[in-house]
Amino acid sequence: MPDITLTRTQRARLRRQLEHTKNASLYRRTLAVLQVAQGKPLAQVAAALRVTRQTVYNWIEAYTRHYDPLALLDAARSGRPVTWTPDLDELVPTLLKESPLEWGYTAANWTVPLLEAQFASWDGRRLSATTIRRRLHDLGYVWKRTRYVLPPDPELEKKKTPSPTA
Repeated sequence: MPDITLTRTQRARLRRQLEHTKNASLYRRTLAVLQVAQGKPLAQVAAALRVTRQTVYNWIEAYTRHYDPLALLDAARSGRPVTWTPDLDELVPTLLKESPLEWGYTAANWTVPLLEAQFASWDGRRLSATTIRRRLHDLGYVWKRTRYVLPPDPELEKKKTPSPTA
């Protein structure tokens, strides 16, 4: 079990963070540090939070480096590289002005799956539907479902009841 002894001030700062944070990860980490410092077995804390013992050790180590509650925050990560390129920003308006029929698709309007297929045919890259929707939204495009309009009824005037006249 890690030897972690907290002063009254350190414990108060951790409790304050526990009360005010809206970040679930930060809450769990702060709770784990507090519980281990109170003498709860590390394995029990890990099981209650559904993490490994090593994870709890890592959280305690991060906190005890500087005894700063904010050390328990997630580190910034770079994330997955962007697959959307600026050349697609330039091609999308041109593509959307044309009919999918002109590109060999049997559809009257562009849909996200059709756009996925078209982008993949250009350079082999598969863009997710979410990426395409997000990017189209950023470019100012609004998607609406096709609305079917029936032709006007030629017999409409005959069907109307005459209005009562005084």
